[in-house]
Amino acid sequence: MLPCFTKMHRQPAVVIMPVIKSHLKAWVKSQTQLIQHWVHETTFKAESGELCLIRDQHGQLKKVLIGLENDQDFWSFGKLPLLLPEGVYCLEDTGSVSMISLCCLAWGLGSYQFTVYKKAKRKAAKLLLPAGCDEAFVNHVASSIHWVRDLINTPANDMTPTRLAEEAKQLAVTHQAVFHEIVGEELLAQNYPAIYMVGKGSVEQPRLVELRWGDEKYPKVTLVGKGVCFDSGGLDLKSSPNMLLMKKDMAGAAHVLGLSKMIMTAQLKIHLRVLIPIVENMLSGEAYRPGDVIRMRDGQTVEVTSTDAEGRLILADALTEAVIDKPDLLIDFASLTGAARDAFGAEMTPFFSNQDELAQALLKIGKAIDDPAWLMPLHRPYLDFLKSKVADWMNVGGRQGGAITAALFLELFIKPVVPWIHFDMIGFNLRSRPGRPEGGEAMGLRLVFEYLKERFGA
Repeated sequence: MLPCFTKMHRQPAVVIMPVIKSHLKAWVKSQTQLIQHWVHETTFKAESGELCLIRDQHGQLKKVLIGLENDQDFWSFGKLPLLLPEGVYCLEDTGSVSMISLCCLAWGLGSYQFTVYKKAKRKAAKLLLPAGCDEAFVNHVASSIHWVRDLINTPANDMTPTRLAEEAKQLAVTHQAVFHEIVGEELLAQNYPAIYMVGKGSVEQPRLVELRWGDEKYPKVTLVGKGVCFDSGGLDLKSSPNMLLMKKDMAGAAHVLGLSKMIMTAQLKIHLRVLIPIVENMLSGEAYRPGDVIRMRDGQTVEVTSTDAEGRLILADALTEAVIDKPDLLIDFASLTGAARDAFGAEMTPFFSNQDELAQALLKIGKAIDDPAWLMPLHRPYLDFLKSKVADWMNVGGRQGGAITAALFLELFIKPVVPWIHFDMIGFNLRSRPGRPEGGEAMGLRLVFEYLKERFGA
């Protein structure tokens, strides 16, 4: 259990009372004179996330009012663990079981602090888990997202390809999954040329990590995550400002590891396969060059028109391998394009799918649990932008429609065709919001986990 939660407390916990803004006037009339006095004196308006701390005649905190925009505003609870005074709190009835669990999840996510290199600012306030809360769900989802954030936030001098592979191995050991790793020149021997080419410029050897878990009689679900532990841009060197956050370029790998942890902890009835190509994209005399042509795993040839578009190259090798056993569902996560950030900013996750029914199911769930995503088109006429004069394809088709052409490039390697989802996420909060602090972030993860739970069950 996360330290921000407790199941027992000998002393009475401070009650948190949610107040919906539009119901404030009627709500105040039904309260005690003490609460009415505090609301009046503090000019509490019940704006989303607004607090009113109510103390008794001895100055002891007795109740906390929190304003909500509506009855679905669970994220506001995410600001409380590091804002309220240390102590134990409990929730007044917040409605449905699912909403109670989401409020508790927001509390758990809001308690996160990255403390590997710096002491925590303070201890998080504790929440007494209510009887209606799905305790197992809240704890394993929150702890998985904490882990994803830690992986992304860890700088590249520590989160090396070797370390990231070790994190995957430890996950496999914990959940009795099968772990396999292909490293260095063995990638060439086993026909993963793009992973090797991209990663050979670093002193850290490139590698492909694989996990397998679950009964083979269950539906096959394969997850692929981009694991670029640091992206300098290669010989097409990034500018200093654009390089500063490139420790996060392994966010796709962090996402599939976090999602795998959720799946295995919840014991979903799937046969899980995870593929993570892991590299550093660095400069050296061994680095791959603009103009190089790579004969890919499936035999297609790709002209490298930008060494800074390395993610799609390593994913192509992994996706070619992923479709061999014809999974029932293939999902990849990657911090792939700046074009996606330009179009959507950092708080909305675009995704692509080759099946409309699958895409619509994801959109419906994302809206219901407030894990926002947006469906993008696989506009296949844009494939013309990827055609090369010296090879079958180029790895970059220009800036315009860059997220679409990157997705189309990946789709070239989904043969045979299987149901596929591609998330082009930033994996990083550029500002702090309740439950979502600045720094590494899991985006689209709750959405996919809920979809898998609904479709395949535990």
